[in-house]
Amino acid sequence: MLRIARLVACGLAASALAGRCDSLAAQESSSSAGFTLLKSLVGHWKGSFGGTEISLSYTLTADGSALMEESQPKSEPVMITMFTVDGDHLLATHYCSARNQPHLATEAITGLPTRQLTFTLERVTGMRTPDDWHNTGLVMILEDKNHLTQEWTYQFKGQSGKNVFHFAREQ
Repeated sequence: MLRIARLVACGLAASALAGRCDSLAAQESSSSAGFTLLKSLVGHWKGSFGGTEISLSYTLTADGSALMEESQPKSEPVMITMFTVDGDHLLATHYCSARNQPHLATEAITGLPTRQLTFTLERVTGMRTPDDWHNTGLVMILEDKNHLTQEWTYQFKGQSGKNVFHFAREQ
């Protein structure tokens, strides 16, 4: 009788854990779908801003768990943005030529992502003063498989602004 009670208890515990795992898998699948959308960017892109040519390169790294964006404005330093999945949301850490690192995150992704992902500022490392230039947000708009728009918001000396960049995939 004691053996049957133990088996029933183990079965109930396993069932509860399986339900929790299903819930976690559902959360993971929504954020993973968002990451899959970002992975579709792998390759080389060209654009311009204010008359300056900009090259983007997207590469999967860390066994496919991170997407690295290399942004190279002509005759300027390379900047890196790393995108990863963290539970039910996506993270983006931007390694800026301003020598700071904005850490951005999406809100919880609860459904299938659209062609747009919005990242907001969580924190910034590397700033010398609160007035330093730093990015405060990023909207990635995947218009189609060959066109990308990035909307970067920023703060500098207490003023906020937005820069919009348009890119086309290199064929």
